[in-house]
Parts: sequence; C-alpha cells; structure tokens
Amino acid sequence: MSAGDFFEHLSIGGDSSRPPGKQLRDAIIDAVERGDLEPGERLPPVRTLAGTLGVAPGTVAKCYTTLEKQGVVVGRGRAGTFVTDDSRHGDVRLTAAARAFAVEARELGVSDDEAVAAVFEAFSISAEHHGRA
Repeated sequence: MSAGDFFEHLSIGGDSSRPPGKQLRDAIIDAVERGDLEPGERLPPVRTLAGTLGVAPGTVAKCYTTLEKQGVVVGRGRAGTFVTDDSRHGDVRLTAAARAFAVEARELGVSDDEAVAAVFEAFSISAEHHGRA
C-alpha cells in the first residue's frame, strides 16, 4: 500500500472520544508498524492531508511535529515530511513513547537518574495494580 492509498482511505473523527490529532498520530504509527508506510516514504503536505481528512491544518501540523519529536518521521523543510529510517527497528509505538517521555523529562529539568527512577516506580505501581510482581 502506498502512502497515497493509506491516507486516501484514512478516516478521522466520527464518534471517537479521542481528539483528531491523536487519532491521526496513532493511525500513522500503526501504519508504520504494519509496514503500510515504509521508511523514506513521504507523507502528504499538511494542507493536503488536512483537506482530505476534513481537519484543521494546525491539527495535522501538530501531529507531524509530535511524530518528529518521537522519531517516527523527519521533516525536511520544503521537501516534505518522511517516515524515518529508524522506524523500521523494533516497536515504533514503544520507541515513540520513550522519546516523548525523554523530551518531557528534559523539559521538567530532571536528571537521567530521576527519570529512570520514575519509570521503575511507574512499573512497580502498574504491577501492583495488575497483580504482577
């Protein structure tokens, strides 16, 4: 499936309680994980995709920016936005979440040790709530 085919058949909005930008971000990550969007493939321009999906251009732009921070896509100025070569390695969703956490930790000004400790604490709380040790 080409990027054009993927985005042409993509539907955002509807009855979902999730914001359109999050729906779009998740759809792109899922498509990269499935191989529907391959490394090096160009995503549609912001205004084009916004028109196709019936969402505001700012929604698409913010989605692309978030995906770039998470390492899923890379912006190349006027050349466009492309799926990164890194996205073919491992679990794209996990990598994106880890990068988002790292960006947030940096913005909060915490040390690497504090950030890692917070992750371990979150895992232990999650394990307690799910009956795991």
